[in-house]
Amino acid sequence: MQICVLGAGLAGVTTAHALCREGHDVTVIDRAPAPAQETSFANAGLISPGHAFSWAAPGAPMALLRSLFDREQALRIKPRPDPALLRWGWRFMRNCRAEPWARNSLALMRLASYAQHTLAAIVDDTGVEFAHTRGGLIYLYATDAALAQAISTLTLLREAQIDAHVLTPEAVIGLEPALRQRATAIAGAIHCPSDASGDAHRFTVGLADWCRAQGVRFCFNETVRDWTVAGERITAITTDRSEHRADAFVLALGSYSPVLARKLGLRLPIYPVRGNSVSFPISAEHTPPTLAGVDDGTLTAWSRLGNVLRLTTTAEFSGYANRQPSKDVAMLVARARALFPEGADFSQPSAWSGLRPMTPEGLPLVGQAGPCNLWLNTGHGAMGWTTAAGTARILADRLAGRTVEHPYPPPRLP
Repeated sequence: MQICVLGAGLAGVTTAHALCREGHDVTVIDRAPAPAQETSFANAGLISPGHAFSWAAPGAPMALLRSLFDREQALRIKPRPDPALLRWGWRFMRNCRAEPWARNSLALMRLASYAQHTLAAIVDDTGVEFAHTRGGLIYLYATDAALAQAISTLTLLREAQIDAHVLTPEAVIGLEPALRQRATAIAGAIHCPSDASGDAHRFTVGLADWCRAQGVRFCFNETVRDWTVAGERITAITTDRSEHRADAFVLALGSYSPVLARKLGLRLPIYPVRGNSVSFPISAEHTPPTLAGVDDGTLTAWSRLGNVLRLTTTAEFSGYANRQPSKDVAMLVARARALFPEGADFSQPSAWSGLRPMTPEGLPLVGQAGPCNLWLNTGHGAMGWTTAAGTARILADRLAGRTVEHPYPPPRLP
């Protein structure tokens, strides 16, 4: 079949790879000048089945309420007259009870584990290099209460067959000596040895190059404007530069998927959530961390990506505004210095912000929706790097009419 994939981020390029491997004639369209220029550009770099918890958790409503008065909180909301946020928020709040949170988290963990195996197969197939660091991720907790809460979730990880161990502060330092100066602020940690890290942007660009060598066409600097529909089928999409006809279309535009889907009368339950990152250069005199992880108290993630140390934080509900305030950059620089005083050159921060395409449940939308030849692979939220390889494989299975390797629910649209 001729298949048109809309979006050249992680979701779009992994989809192009999966469909190319099926023998399809694939075209990828993106408004950016190159792959992975938006959400996939400078994310945390964590491949983290062991931390694949739904954000719709029992404590989330109170955290969002506190953010109205404390703008240094990582999870925050900017009140605005936005009907889309109200609809999304109502569904989000309904999932913040203990039972749906556990159900959604378990589904996300299982998807993440499947995706990790799929990612390994892609790497074996293509040889793409992306500063892949194995050895697990460290999830730090500053108080005994926070550590106890984390330990209580280990039953979910075991049900998802994800290995996890509780570490004392001494064991944390033994595993990651770069945290030594932080030792007195650590109550303990969870270590998930099968988790990993890597540069999502480098991976996506490398995989796109591999796909191009196999005949996949990439059309950059093209913004999709509209659909051409005849009866039950889409016959073409129109961009600001041309028209593209195909037998099937895959919508993988991240936070902008709902904008284009509305032209088909579809209401996708996706809302943009802004995140920040700051990257610092590493030189020979620095002692950066080896393993990546998350400081749970501040929701600050870190990873070493080759000669770069990156920290990320913030989940802000503020619509499509994608401006990173200077105070957010300063906050991340301060946290980087506190975590790893000798870890990098903190005088040269490189800041970035991006919009995560969040669903209320935290689960991406994968499968057919609307016109019979429209397929979704979108809504990955903060877990795109962890899950994209798996959702691409699921979509390829479903498009081929096969039973999927990994059972996953089809999209539930309002």
